[in-house]
Amino acid sequence: MSYILHIETSGNEGTIALSEDGKILFTEQNAHARDHAASINLMVERILQAAEIGIQQLSAISVCAGPGSYTGLRIGLATAKGYCYAYDIPLMLENKLTLLAYQLFEQLTQEKQSISAILAALLARENEYFFASYDGNFNVKTAPAHITEEDFIHILGSNSDNTYITGRLSTKSINSTYIHSGNYIDNESIDVEAWAKRSFNAYQCQKFVTLSNAEPFYLKQVFINKPLKSN
Repeated sequence: MSYILHIETSGNEGTIALSEDGKILFTEQNAHARDHAASINLMVERILQAAEIGIQQLSAISVCAGPGSYTGLRIGLATAKGYCYAYDIPLMLENKLTLLAYQLFEQLTQEKQSISAILAALLARENEYFFASYDGNFNVKTAPAHITEEDFIHILGSNSDNTYITGRLSTKSINSTYIHSGNYIDNESIDVEAWAKRSFNAYQCQKFVTLSNAEPFYLKQVFINKPLKSN
């Protein structure tokens, strides 16, 4: 049996889940971003108690490492690394864009839909996006990156009727003539069932990260001194 703990603190809603061999056993959620630091360890404790296992029995920990809230990402990854160091547990990191695209890919595949591409996009600040794209077999076309809204709309214009888009878009992007009816799924919440399946496959392939080098996927650089806008 392979137990994997899943930690998601990239947004307002924090999620802790436990899976066994790719199937979710228990899930806990916290709807208040400011409570992540205070609640995360208690949530983990309750999850493990419900499963009647100790933390040393975990096979791996999988963290949704961003992009998202700077503080939330630090809290989630720091907690996971603490457990991993203390109990010698392997760590796996997932990009939120990849998870969003993967859960849509799984859904469309089950529905036997024809897929030419899946785009995952999340609003960043200042008319920008976090963006990634995948082909019909879920091979990476564009690795997760930080782009402008104009570049994103241009990308939309080069895709076909069988291109699907998931994430959270601005009104300007939604109203562009390049989004085909029914092909945009407005969603920025991770489906833990799909995540559990993906994590179990990654665990079997030993796709672990080096603890000392593990960092959140910020994608966007933090600029302390930004140029002033001219009037």
